[in-house]
Amino acid sequence: MNGKNQIRTAGLAFVRDRRMLQARSVGKAAFYMAGGKIDPGETPEEALHREIREELDADVVGVQFLGMFESEAWGHPSGTPLELHCFLANLTSEPTPTSEIAEIRFFTRDEYAAMPFVAPGSLMVFDRMKELDLID
Repeated sequence: MNGKNQIRTAGLAFVRDRRMLQARSVGKAAFYMAGGKIDPGETPEEALHREIREELDADVVGVQFLGMFESEAWGHPSGTPLELHCFLANLTSEPTPTSEIAEIRFFTRDEYAAMPFVAPGSLMVFDRMKELDLID
């Protein structure tokens, strides 16, 4: 799934009580992986650090690459490819939504899948986390 309109992102898989953190941006209906777009010249891990500071006012530690997930980007024109570089990590402080984040919540895989709006890339990460027995 490669193309000039491809969106490259870095996402955080942060687990508490066997539930995974998801963030909903201001003005958006769906919850997504916390994180965001990878800037030109930036590595996925650098983007993760920058985005989590911007979105959750926290730093990531113990970062481990979980995998790269390809799907269609939710909330973009149909067929827009998404490349989600996902990392398992902990946070140095309690995640606190910043001005661009409307809400954060922790979900089990089934709770997330039952939401009215589900980001395909995030659901793929939920499936992988469930396979690894890291979430319910």
